[in-house]
Amino acid sequence: MISAPPAGPPQVDPETPADFPAVPIPPGPADPRALAGLCDRVRDLLADGPTRTVVCDVGAIRAPGLGHVELLARLELAAHRGGGRIRLRDPAPALAALLALVGLRFQVEGQTEEGEPAGGVQEAVETGDPAV
Repeated sequence: MISAPPAGPPQVDPETPADFPAVPIPPGPADPRALAGLCDRVRDLLADGPTRTVVCDVGAIRAPGLGHVELLARLELAAHRGGGRIRLRDPAPALAALLALVGLRFQVEGQTEEGEPAGGVQEAVETGDPAV
């Protein structure tokens, strides 16, 4: 059975409340059992919660490696299969750079989505600019 997509664009909240349940990501490499448990936790939060976004707290990761990239990619895949996605909380600059290097893009708390102006920012028009 095919269902119709929801009407309108998805609800996007760039700032998640601090008390919102988050999946803590361990700083070290995850063994396969731990990875499976994290994926199950993401699926459970999507199934039980009113939101389609699961927050992953990556603040403990200060020396990221490709194992962390794989872990986050698998969590995103698990969320996608559950009809949602993950959002990163408190990523270190090194982790953000590594994710960008391998071509993975995640929504980060406090950042606006691409193409949207940041909250409270208004575009200024310079005199002499041609009308578009």
